[in-house]
Amino acid sequence: MKSATLIGIVLVILGIVALAYQGFTYTKREKVVDLGPIHATRDAKEHVSLPPVVGGLALVGGIVLIAVGSRD
Repeated sequence: MKSATLIGIVLVILGIVALAYQGFTYTKREKVVDLGPIHATRDAKEHVSLPPVVGGLALVGGIVLIAVGSRD
């Protein structure tokens, strides 16, 4: 399998996932209090949004790479 085809397949999969989920959430642990042996932390959830254009561009780019890779 050629590298262009393989990269195209990966881009198509990432494009579909980006269109389906439109972002991801992660948890960040923040230190609230640190007084000697006493420690207090807080978990904060952060959300990163991915615009649908990013997923669409990855999908179209992957399809183009698959077409170019299969032509050779």
